[in-house]
Amino acid sequence: MTTPGHLGRTEDKTGLSGRRSRRGAAVSTTMLLIALVLTALFAALSGEAQSATGNEGLAPDNPEVLASETIAERFDESGEAVLQVLVDGDDVIGADGLTAAESIMDSIEASLPAEVELSATAERPAIVHWLSPVQVALAEQEIDPHQADDVTVSQIFSEALESMPAEQADFTTSLLPSDASLGSSPQADSGLLLVFLQLDEAVPEHLTDAEQEEARLAIDTQIAEAVRDTELPEGYTAETFSVALLIGDPDQVETELVQLFGAAFLVIFVLLGFVYWVKPGMGSRIVPGIRRTIADVLLTLVTVVMAIIWMNGIGVVLGPGYLDWIGPMNDVSMIVPVLLIALGIDYAIHLTSRYREELAAGHSVGDALVRAVRTVGVALVLATVTTAVGFLTGVFNPVPALVDFGVLAAVGIVSSFVLMMTFVPATRYLIDRRAEQRGTLPRQAFGRGRERLLPGIMARVAGLAARAPVLTLLVTLGLGGAVGVWGQNQLEVRFSVTDFVQDDTAAMAVYDQLTDRFDRVDETTDVLITGDVATPEVHNALVSTLDELSEVPDVQTFGGTAQADSPVGLLTTLLASADQDSPPEDLVEAAEAAGLGEDLTVDPGANVAALYDTLLIVAPDEADRVLARNDAGSFQMIRMSIQTSAGESGVGELRENLDEALAPLVSTGVEVVATSERIIDDEIVTALTESQIITLLMAVGAVLVLLVVTYGFRNRRPMLGVITVLPVGLVVLWTFAAMGATGIPLGPVTATITGLAIGAGVPYTIHVTNRFQEDRLRHASTADAIRSTMRHTGGALAGAAITNCAAFGILTTSTFTPFHQLGLVTIYAVGFALLAATVVLPSLLTLWDKWHRRNNPAVVTTSEVPVRRYTR
Repeated sequence: MTTPGHLGRTEDKTGLSGRRSRRGAAVSTTMLLIALVLTALFAALSGEAQSATGNEGLAPDNPEVLASETIAERFDESGEAVLQVLVDGDDVIGADGLTAAESIMDSIEASLPAEVELSATAERPAIVHWLSPVQVALAEQEIDPHQADDVTVSQIFSEALESMPAEQADFTTSLLPSDASLGSSPQADSGLLLVFLQLDEAVPEHLTDAEQEEARLAIDTQIAEAVRDTELPEGYTAETFSVALLIGDPDQVETELVQLFGAAFLVIFVLLGFVYWVKPGMGSRIVPGIRRTIADVLLTLVTVVMAIIWMNGIGVVLGPGYLDWIGPMNDVSMIVPVLLIALGIDYAIHLTSRYREELAAGHSVGDALVRAVRTVGVALVLATVTTAVGFLTGVFNPVPALVDFGVLAAVGIVSSFVLMMTFVPATRYLIDRRAEQRGTLPRQAFGRGRERLLPGIMARVAGLAARAPVLTLLVTLGLGGAVGVWGQNQLEVRFSVTDFVQDDTAAMAVYDQLTDRFDRVDETTDVLITGDVATPEVHNALVSTLDELSEVPDVQTFGGTAQADSPVGLLTTLLASADQDSPPEDLVEAAEAAGLGEDLTVDPGANVAALYDTLLIVAPDEADRVLARNDAGSFQMIRMSIQTSAGESGVGELRENLDEALAPLVSTGVEVVATSERIIDDEIVTALTESQIITLLMAVGAVLVLLVVTYGFRNRRPMLGVITVLPVGLVVLWTFAAMGATGIPLGPVTATITGLAIGAGVPYTIHVTNRFQEDRLRHASTADAIRSTMRHTGGALAGAAITNCAAFGILTTSTFTPFHQLGLVTIYAVGFALLAATVVLPSLLTLWDKWHRRNNPAVVTTSEVPVRRYTR
């Protein structure tokens, strides 16, 4: 029988519980609304994100990069562009080869858009091909090219090579493969046509960079289609190449990433369903279990997406147009979502698993959430702070894109943590308190989590560390460390302009042939000359430099003269112009006043500024491409654009040779910097090589200090910090070894390996260390504590690792090499992080715990982890 007193106390208790429930609902609703409002705000900001193009953001801040940026800002670009057409056949030095070349020339001329013109000069025609000398000889002999047979074409070609100047002969043979037979009966299975186009009207300067790229791509695509449709002799094919065709649609990288992430999310949905599956018991209904599983999966995915939106929105605020602390989004920045998905899944699985465990123990929804946040939350705080600080050490990296990657990763990690600690518990509370009130919360099903496959496997794996920790460590540290050092030595540092080009395009196939089989790779190397440039000394040194350049290997020449645009070259063209009766009178007078000689040098006291002023008046468009003034009107800069063909492999030697050729200019006191896309790529490789180890040591060192201080202050066990970080170093070494063994180079994208290894390894090891401290209070032996840790936290880690590896395995299907490689590297990093956290770390903890208790027999366990947090 219930007494009034008892009834009153029951009513008081019920009323208190009701008030707590309403207060919890109000707090949860507020947190939920704040999270959604912030997500909407950051989503709106994300629409303002700016994207970098080319090497922007990838190259370190050095003279070559600054020179390239200055040239883009201060000089007009030449409207001339070059297309290359690769013709393949049985023997292109014959009648069919000549027919193919002429047919392609006709197709190109007929397919040109109205605003595009062929660009010919006094030195060369608008279209040059490997049989141009034969074509000229046949015209001189008044022989119809269509009547020439193989013997005639072959003989004329051989005679032309012997009779023409060496420079012209070299130019002609550069249009044939390096393995071509050029004896008395020349043979080759491929040949090149060079098509020079004037695009001033078709691609006006007032267009944005993106619009100009789009316009060039449209023009080149139209010509390429016409070439492909040309009727050629049997067995002949022709493909067109240009940088625009090679790069293709500038949005294709982002488009494919969206598709890949869509597929990854589908895989994640399925695998999270396996991880979150609520196993019904005898007589239990399966539908509520399915509904609960889907709800947890969706909540995890929504939270991960929200974290990515927060990162993008905050990145816009930190970027250009707002705080300008970081640069625009680039190809490396696109990798940050990979990290956030991996960490978000890890955070969610641990939080959800612990919450279910507390519900199964009989706690109310509110109490279970509080306990889950207090226990797992401690590990998540440590993981968030340490990984964020580790990434922020990247601000010292010389590669700007990797600096931005570190900042955005830190922002994303903190965003993910905040959402996991607020949005997820708030949503879970609002949903589960109703189920609790209706009595439909599947507590018993949650209690069967330890009977599942992954927790059971992890518990058995823990037996290895518990039974033979020394042997386990000897194998993993000894063999793993040796393999890691070997992998580090095998690792190649490489960056190529084709890294973000799809592998299966026709332009990529042509590029491979051009770089592998031909001695020429058309490229432009700019030389920026700054200072008091309008002096006789600088002008005459420029003349000497141009003479020196004609002897530099990989500098293209025509008629013995280096193909280089400069004020001297412009003077030559205007004074010897073939398309007018006489040179401009004003220019002739200025040249005479300066004492311009036949060798183009001027008198020591000449007024070079007046000569350059006249150039700007007579030919303003051409002069603006090679001369620039300062605000006071004085000539401050000269640009020299040199046609080179060093390619990626020869850029280092080209730089050394250019330094020697530019010595006359340097001796005058002006500043001289040679720059190009290839040179900047070389700088990127150098910066990555020099910074990788330093960045790694700084990141691991920062994490080590934080954990040592944290465990020393919180648990009075600073050695736990060292033990927790040590396996992370192995993760990095093992990943390097796997990269070296599978031929994956270190580039701007894969250079994020340090971040991926730390981002995956540190949270994994922190989860294990924190759970082990808790379980050691509950179990009498170290072995039992290790098994319990692996059954609970190890099972969650395995679920997160398998989900991430399977999901990002999708990246290995990418047609872009860096993302294919990133998929493999992510699998390596996450897989090794799981191995280190579930095999290496438990062995270390086992030895540490035995040593610690042997040397401190009177240890008070409650000083390590407060028991009141884990008992009712």
